[in-house]
Amino acid sequence: MRKIPYRLAGAAAVLVTLPLAVSPPVAAYAVEPDYTITVSPGATGAAIPRSMYGVFFEDINYAADGGLYAELVRNRSFEFNATDAAGYTGLTAWTTSGSATVVNDDQRLHERNRNYLKLSGAAGVTNAGYNTGLAVARSEHYNFSVWARADAAATLDITLQTADGAALSAPLKVAVSGDTWKKYTGTLRATATSDAARLSVKASGATTLRLDEISLFPRDTYKGRANGLRKDLAQKIADLDPGFVRFPGGCLVNTGSMYPYDAANNYPRARSYQWKDTVGPVETRATNKNFWGYNQTYGLGYYEYFQFSEDIGAMPLPVVPALVTGCGQNRATVDEALLQKHIQDTLDLIEFANGPVTTTWGKLRADMGHPKPFGLTTIGVGNEENLPEEYWANFLKFEAAIKAKHPTITVVSNSGPDDQGGTFENLWAKNRAHGSDMVDEHYYNSPSWFLQNNKRYDSYDRNGPKVFLGEYASLDNKLFNSLAEAAYMTGLERNADVVKMASYAPLLANIDNVQWKPDMIWFDNDESWGSTSYQVQKLFMNNVGDKVIPTTTTGDVVRPKPITGGIGLSTWRTAAAYDDVKVTRPDGSVLFSDDFSDGNADGWSAVQPRGTWSVTNGAYTQTDTAAEDTMVKAATISETDYDYTLKATKTAGAEGFLVAFGIQETGNFYWWNLGGWNNTQGAVEKGVTSAKEQILTKPNTVTTGQTYDLKVQVRGTKVTLFLNGVEWASFDDNAVTEPFAQVVTEDTKARELIVKVVNAQDTPAVTKIDLGGRKVARTAKQTVITGDPGEQNTRSAEPIQPVTTTVGGISSTFTREFPANSVTFLRIKTR
Repeated sequence: MRKIPYRLAGAAAVLVTLPLAVSPPVAAYAVEPDYTITVSPGATGAAIPRSMYGVFFEDINYAADGGLYAELVRNRSFEFNATDAAGYTGLTAWTTSGSATVVNDDQRLHERNRNYLKLSGAAGVTNAGYNTGLAVARSEHYNFSVWARADAAATLDITLQTADGAALSAPLKVAVSGDTWKKYTGTLRATATSDAARLSVKASGATTLRLDEISLFPRDTYKGRANGLRKDLAQKIADLDPGFVRFPGGCLVNTGSMYPYDAANNYPRARSYQWKDTVGPVETRATNKNFWGYNQTYGLGYYEYFQFSEDIGAMPLPVVPALVTGCGQNRATVDEALLQKHIQDTLDLIEFANGPVTTTWGKLRADMGHPKPFGLTTIGVGNEENLPEEYWANFLKFEAAIKAKHPTITVVSNSGPDDQGGTFENLWAKNRAHGSDMVDEHYYNSPSWFLQNNKRYDSYDRNGPKVFLGEYASLDNKLFNSLAEAAYMTGLERNADVVKMASYAPLLANIDNVQWKPDMIWFDNDESWGSTSYQVQKLFMNNVGDKVIPTTTTGDVVRPKPITGGIGLSTWRTAAAYDDVKVTRPDGSVLFSDDFSDGNADGWSAVQPRGTWSVTNGAYTQTDTAAEDTMVKAATISETDYDYTLKATKTAGAEGFLVAFGIQETGNFYWWNLGGWNNTQGAVEKGVTSAKEQILTKPNTVTTGQTYDLKVQVRGTKVTLFLNGVEWASFDDNAVTEPFAQVVTEDTKARELIVKVVNAQDTPAVTKIDLGGRKVARTAKQTVITGDPGEQNTRSAEPIQPVTTTVGGISSTFTREFPANSVTFLRIKTR
């Protein structure tokens, strides 16, 4: 037995003895609760689909090659070149001995596999793999393969070794004969564990050998599949129990889609992701420049994506390019023949997934080992296009062609790259009027945005297109970010009649090769760990329920504060001159003024030491056109109503002006961005520590050499922006923050209510829970994720983990204290 203190109104703590097997309710209070959750007595809300939560896989952060794809050899087909990334060559990741050269001639293995390695006499190569090397484990087996031809009988000696040449395996000898390409295989057994191993391939004799597709896979891949997936990463994804897998990417899909990929064009680099490049034998798959700055082999291709989705019980959701680029590039095809080719490719993709073995593409699927159709039901067209008119025209052609042959396929449109703004509103209006099946929304925002927008989908049209939240995350990997996401997810579930699918993004990140963060699962050569968001996502995805139980909540919210703080100037890959900076009260009295006529900028300081700032000809200038985010700041405005005016002139560079205000020491600020996104649009962005979110956007350009009069008028939380005396835009940052969020769902099969509570604040939340008269068990299974809100999981430690216990004190109405900075799930049996 153990003694537990209870806090009672008007009394000191007393000790209550309870059985050890069951934890008591956290608190039994006679005081007023901070929050009340009231469950509707009899009503049930929306059904929650199996597809509610899924995963989005994109080959970013080396997520495929060197990551989920279990191939250990880097640049196995010698196809790397400088188009992929600066410094890449056909021998990237390889070291040579003797006469070993990369050749591209008519003796190649395949027309899409252009390069091969030529060894003359006693020569060899050693591959260093990804990051620090190949990860091998003592006594584990590794499957080696190579395509080879020789002008006379020859032998290859293959070994695993350390970086300094010490053996990590017994040698494997491969006899090569004949001057036609053949595949040779064998097995290596590691004699020691290393995360920095090398694969050595050496030839002996006086013959000439040609080698290609030198490959090494762990035998122990996920579900033991050949050409398979790294087991620990695949298992972490499977453990999420996702309802869908969206693939093969976002920006990876739509950017570069102006380029054809047929053999007549010699398979040009930087073409878009083409699914037909990624199927069939791996030695026939063309490699390509990855949008994120490296080479991708397509060894992990569409067949493998479909297979993995099936293996983990998830719905496959491929996304095809709409031939309108996004992700900072704004182009649309004018080649109707190319557009029609992509539309036909999409129809062929559906045939590959679903067609009988008597069809062309269904036969290829069967030849690859899967005669049974994959059961594709949903397909996305495009990703984050920022040219709404061009995208919409192309989307309608894709949709019409798909629906004509496959009327039951759900075709997913999208709303551009942001959670609001001109493109978003334009595309949503088009999708509503058209009656689209589903619209894909994407946004990455600060924790405060997620805590302020829990009710985002409450007002969506229940009869309009459904929502697929295909990419979202709070812009950091700390627990507080995950709590904000969790709070937001309660709103997604509450609106399950509108939001049918949602996926955090990105999914994977190689800690030594990061193009984007935050990310859900991190890894190196031989280890992987889930971020705090992984733990939160897993908790939600493993405890979804199948219908929503309506609830109401009462309790405090956090009201917004007036916009105060420093003022700032900045540039982004642009040179600019600023003058006549002034901050005044509404009555005209001056709070700060600097016309730089004295030749110095003593009142200004750098937020970060970037760019080249100086006073030149009576103006404050920044002259480095390569520098980004060069902010300097001055003054500290404590008054809530003020006007900030200045003159700005762009002198050179790619973009325009960044005029900051409300700068706080924590890194919080606002800035008015004119001529952003390569001088195509303006915006107001809100910085929150390491993140920025867009408050508003509109088309805008800045003319080099023209002087602009700018005015930022602040009245509490409302800001009005004037450009050359004309109102440009306004906003009111007056949203309340809701650090406490909840939703209740039901698992009808298990006969359980699932009470989900998020307390994203630094104080505990005493909460009364009224289950609407339902008869329930006296105990519940409780899972809690909590800790320091600034904590994160890393390679060296994963302190943020769920803790599951059995708790008592459950009844139709009960009170609990939810810890500060926590997510709590209570699974309560109904009777």
